[in-house]
Order: sequence, then C-alpha cells, then structure tokens
Amino acid sequence: MSNIKTGEVANFELLTGLAAKERETVCSLLKEKYYPEGKVIFNEGDQGGEIFFLLAGEVEISQALTLPMSKAADYDSRDKSIIRLSGENGAVFGEVSIFSNEDKRTATVTALTDCRMGILTEKDFFQILVSNKQVGYKILLNLIRIVCDRLVTANKNVLKLTTALSLILEK
Repeated sequence: MSNIKTGEVANFELLTGLAAKERETVCSLLKEKYYPEGKVIFNEGDQGGEIFFLLAGEVEISQALTLPMSKAADYDSRDKSIIRLSGENGAVFGEVSIFSNEDKRTATVTALTDCRMGILTEKDFFQILVSNKQVGYKILLNLIRIVCDRLVTANKNVLKLTTALSLILEK
C-alpha cells in the first residue's frame, strides 16, 4: 500500500478530471521513492518502464548535445539542460519510454534537490487502463494533451534552431 495521498496528486495534469476515488486508485499503485540531491534518476538511453510523479523537489532534464557517431574516446558527450521541473507544479516524466518501440529513456533526469517520487510501473499503468475504461480514457486523453504540448514546443525549438543556422550560414 502506498503512503501517497490523493490530495498530493490532485494538481497533476496527467490526472486532470479524475474524481478523488479515481485518484485513490492511481495512488494505491504508486511506489514511493526518495532521491538525494545530485542523484541521476535515469540516463538517456536507459531501459524505461515507469512514469515518475514528482511529488516534492526539483529535477533537471537534459539531453546529449550530439548524436553518438562512434565509440571513439573523443566523442563529445556533453549534455544540454532542457528544462527544470518542480514538485509544486505536478510534474510527470518518463512516460515516453512506455509507449516508444525502443523502450528507452529519451533524456537524463537528475535531482537538483532532495526529491520524493511516486513511481507507476508500466504494468500498473496498463492495469489501470484495462480495469477501469473510464479512468483509462481520462488518463490517456491527458497524456495525449501533455505529449502534444511538448511536441509543439519541440517543433518551435527546431524552427528557431534551423532559422538561426540558416542566418549563420548566409554570412
């Protein structure tokens, strides 16, 4: 049984539209875990399989600046910080690996402060979808909205980068 209360997840966008009893079902499946400041929660390329609910603390999400072209020692493995998430905002991350064919993490997540997480395994996530179609529908609709918002932001960032590159190349 989880120690995570329904009120703690009330502001999570993934659970928007769920009644308290429906959120209780999700909370009962969350595994509580703590990560100390500086701890890498997972690395880009790691095997996935869980969705993380950031209940308290702050994390940084980063990605490699370059794609790996070889295993050479001179490979540039620097990361670029993409975003910081706070437990105050009902942040959820890690969902991409559940739906990706590669089942890999697309970014590295590091605890910037001591963090408290609720972790929902892939198995439990799909159990919710199967066992209660109405709750599953609401969660999937919320997840689609979240992913679409992130895709729109990513597309805008690509446009900005290609515009900047073309301006540099014109000189």
